[in-house]
Amino acid sequence: VGPPLDTCLFIPLTTSRARFGDETSQMSGGSFSRERVELHEVKVKVKETDHVLAAANVLRTLVADSHKEANDVTITVPLELLREAEESKRLWNFMLGSMAGISLLVGGIGIMNIMLVSVTERTREIGIRQSVGATPADIRWQFLTEALMLSLVGGLIGVVAGVSGAWLFGASGDMRTVIVPSSILLAFGSAAAVGVFFGYFPATKAAQLDPIEALRHE
Repeated sequence: VGPPLDTCLFIPLTTSRARFGDETSQMSGGSFSRERVELHEVKVKVKETDHVLAAANVLRTLVADSHKEANDVTITVPLELLREAEESKRLWNFMLGSMAGISLLVGGIGIMNIMLVSVTERTREIGIRQSVGATPADIRWQFLTEALMLSLVGGLIGVVAGVSGAWLFGASGDMRTVIVPSSILLAFGSAAAVGVFFGYFPATKAAQLDPIEALRHE
């Protein structure tokens, strides 16, 4: 929007005000029009990034002295915007981490309950295995493996759902989504850790069953 740049003449603001005052002339359709010059944005550069905040404080003082009570000037510092963005990012990561932690805790408790029920229902099977030579370590490893596989299947379902959701979100919106391979490995690692941690108690309970009492169980 506007005239081509190769037909425009640019001069410093101070020169324009010295020559024409607070008005400028513009030729359109063979006729001149005059309009008032207004500043909408001023960009200030400093040589060292360490001086950005100090320069912003000086500008705020100058603006406050010249504009008195008028609150019509906003000074935006890129470093402050970056800090706000980082703070928002940290808050967002904390919320996501909290949600993930709660989900892992609930999932782990669910796995432990399922494995405890499995141990109770398979007590006689455990007694038969012990009677034919299975050691407590064998029984413990069996139930740990089952808990691990159960958690890995849940992790696989979560990864597929997450990747599909990210792909659909990126395809339907203007924001591009990036899937980091390390996050997928982290998901499977977390699932495995949850399975082993919450499956250890049921596995130990199964390994400590008395073979005779287990065979009597109906």
